Amino acid sequence: MRRQPSLTLRASLAFAVVAMLTVGGAGMYLYHSLQATLLQRSDYGVLARLDHFRKLLHYDLSLEQLQASPQLVENMLGAEDDIFLIGEAGQPPLINVNPRGAALPALQAVADGEPLGLADVRSGVAPGDVPLRAAQARVQLDGRDVRITAAHLLVKEMAMLETFRWRIGAAVVLAFLLTAALGFLLLRRGLRPLRRIAEQAAAITPARLHSRLQLADTPVELSQLSQAFNAMLERLDDGYRRLTQFSADLAHEIRTPVGSLMGTAQVTLQQPRSVDEYQGVLASSLDELERIARMVESILFLARADDAQAVLDLRELELEEEIQRIVAYFEGLADERQLQVRHEGGGRLRADPMLLRRALSNLVANAIRYADAGSEILIRVREEKGACLIQVENGCSPLHPGQLERLFDRFYRADLARQGGESNGLGLAIVAAIMRLHGGSVSVSQDGTRRIRFELRFNVA
Repeated sequence: MRRQPSLTLRASLAFAVVAMLTVGGAGMYLYHSLQATLLQRSDYGVLARLDHFRKLLHYDLSLEQLQASPQLVENMLGAEDDIFLIGEAGQPPLINVNPRGAALPALQAVADGEPLGLADVRSGVAPGDVPLRAAQARVQLDGRDVRITAAHLLVKEMAMLETFRWRIGAAVVLAFLLTAALGFLLLRRGLRPLRRIAEQAAAITPARLHSRLQLADTPVELSQLSQAFNAMLERLDDGYRRLTQFSADLAHEIRTPVGSLMGTAQVTLQQPRSVDEYQGVLASSLDELERIARMVESILFLARADDAQAVLDLRELELEEEIQRIVAYFEGLADERQLQVRHEGGGRLRADPMLLRRALSNLVANAIRYADAGSEILIRVREEKGACLIQVENGCSPLHPGQLERLFDRFYRADLARQGGESNGLGLAIVAAIMRLHGGSVSVSQDGTRRIRFELRFNVA
């Protein structure tokens, strides 16, 4: 796989291209401004010559005197290879100065007495692809129609513009190189905190999930990213610890029934047994296998719920009917422990019926298992603004706050709960998973008395 260029290099080149385009654009603007200024000065020079000789012929010199004084024309032209023609219309020019033999463009002569303007100047090309600017004026002398033609070859102007073009090109190249070099250095220095964050992140391993990115010297632009990364590490650390504890608890929970099965089988096989003894061993083994099966089913349910793979079958449910069904189901078990199950309130709730019954069954079964003998279990339905609350309350020995916080952890059982041999510590964790699937929550509270309350909160529109 081809390695992509670094962000520093790409940003430096981008800045350099922007600088090059900026300098190039400014240079082209100045170049065209200089070109327009030079052409304008050239046009004014051509018009000034025409106006000057037109006045000379009117007031100071005759055409014959001007013809007899070629030095005057040469002094006016100086060292330029310019063009200057004077002659009558339709006749060969009396004065013909055209060192390069350039062909003049078609010119419109300005009438005598009319002012000369820039619009009267025309463009042409002299030998050697040298541009020229030319104009023509008419003078009426003693009935003769005299034409004065002046043209300026832009030799020096073109040389100046060529030099300016080279300088613009050099400035563009220099701007690109300097911006690329300085941008690279500054970006490397500016991205130093990002490299430091990368080094810190690379040092974090599963054994060092407690490490965090240092925020002291982090720029403002990277602070939010660092905080989000640290928050992710918090979640990963918590999840990793839970997974480690879950694996240890799972191994412990499965090891007990498996060890029991192996021990029973080994003892049974040591000597011949009767049919009744074999049936008793098989029945005992079946009970242990059913316990393992329930545990595996609960674990699979929690895994699907955590991965959001469970599909909810939401329906409108009558809570009073659902609670009565749960009470009837557990009535016999409650009578065995001399417990009374009572319910209050009702209403309608949109939920998955199977999951709601499972959550309520787990709470009621938990209450029956750990409630004080001869006490009352109360199932209450309340409505709050935007929420429907289902509470399961029973009497039991007070629990420490740390125990209350962990009641919904997988495989966790408070000390008093360990008397229940059929419990695998997953019932309340399943209740929490069911509430997460419904977008609700579950909580537990104990006000210091011998009454503990579990509360299911369903958010309603």
